[in-house]
Amino acid sequence: MANSSYAAQSVANGPMTLAPPSFNGMGWLVVVNLAVMTIATMVGVMVIVKLAGDWLKHRRLDTWLSPASIYRLLGILFACGITLRCGAEAVSLWGWNPQDPIATGVYLTAKRLTDPIAVTFGVGGLMMFILSEPGMIEQQRKEPWPVNMWLALPMVKQMLWLGGITFIAAIGVVSTR
Repeated sequence: MANSSYAAQSVANGPMTLAPPSFNGMGWLVVVNLAVMTIATMVGVMVIVKLAGDWLKHRRLDTWLSPASIYRLLGILFACGITLRCGAEAVSLWGWNPQDPIATGVYLTAKRLTDPIAVTFGVGGLMMFILSEPGMIEQQRKEPWPVNMWLALPMVKQMLWLGGITFIAAIGVVSTR
């Protein structure tokens, strides 16, 4: 333990809890956080893969500054930020083990190293939104207005099923620790 990180030392010297002590022994809160962080990570990855695939498929049709490309880039930036932040948190919660403080310390440190990168994606998305907002609003006010939001319903259904299964898995993990 002499060469391990402060995070590993903190885990080793802290209480032998089934989840990080910040949960204050509330198992339901661990389940909710574990499920939400895992679901957000998986949904984020699904969105990144879909938008990047669409971008590659339509790269000749949609130029760099076209509304479609800007819209996809916004989605990718926000999804990357959410995926990185929630993914790092999910890994630290799934991997929490006071019996292995070195591995747990690595997860906690990785989470903190990932945070600035995740925030950079989020702020990048906000900047892109601010830069494109006047032109996008002007484009969106052109007729025809109707947008068929139900075209992506199958993907949303997949996300909801994945979320439900993940929530059940989180209950199982927390209740069997």
